[in-house]
Amino acid sequence: MTTVNGSKNGSKNGSKVNHEVRRSDHTTIRYTASGPVGGPTLALIHGWGCHRGDFDAIIDHLPADFRVLAIDLAEHGESRSTRDVWTIEEFAHDVAAVLEAESVAGCVVAGHSMGGAVAVEVARLLRDIVTHVIALDALHYLSLFPTQSAEQTAAMVHLFRDDFAGGVRGLVEGGSPAGTDPALREAYFQKMVAVRQPAGLHSIEGLVHWDMDAALRETKQPITVFAIRDLVSPEALDRYGDRFDIVLVELGSHHFPAEAPEETAKLLAAVVSPSSPK
Repeated sequence: MTTVNGSKNGSKNGSKVNHEVRRSDHTTIRYTASGPVGGPTLALIHGWGCHRGDFDAIIDHLPADFRVLAIDLAEHGESRSTRDVWTIEEFAHDVAAVLEAESVAGCVVAGHSMGGAVAVEVARLLRDIVTHVIALDALHYLSLFPTQSAEQTAAMVHLFRDDFAGGVRGLVEGGSPAGTDPALREAYFQKMVAVRQPAGLHSIEGLVHWDMDAALRETKQPITVFAIRDLVSPEALDRYGDRFDIVLVELGSHHFPAEAPEETAKLLAAVVSPSSPK
């Protein structure tokens, strides 16, 4: 495993330094580190079809003493891979490689959307390092995260294989509460439909096949889910209310971390370091 330093740029939270870590010969994971080594550590994992740059504005609003690692998963953002395995578990190994390269001894892992699933798997993989999992509008969508029937899984996979753009459109619409700006929905669609292929298709299939309930049984760390109120079903609250700390927020759409970065930073900081200044 080799780590290479890259460029620096400034932020309110100190210098952001771009790094990369190589996982054997098939995968190079690029990430950004900011804040002082030794501070409370937060690893940020983007959603499907997104990238680590989505967290830039959030990082600017986090406490200056936080060590923040924003990670591009394989074939997202600037990370590249020729591997054949595109499971949620394999994405967790991307994150684990970064934490190992940074010699992280303890951290909170936060993931948006598919990144929330990856965060759970990272916690399962690194039980002595991850202290808390934060899911940003993730894990509560009952038609996507929990294991579906064979028929439902096959239908979802067929949808994306047969009409990838239509499948992406459905995800965007499903994450847009009533009143969401149509231009904003279109911007999210254009961004996500351009995900690198074939990894984009294979990774959504990996999410569909992910066994969340099995992962949760082996994940002992606390999990906090910040979820858009209008997108949470009563059934999800009944099913997972005793397992997750589900906090309902009204900060926009499924992509609220990009729409409300300052408020999202406050939510994250309160979990990472409850005594941090608000």
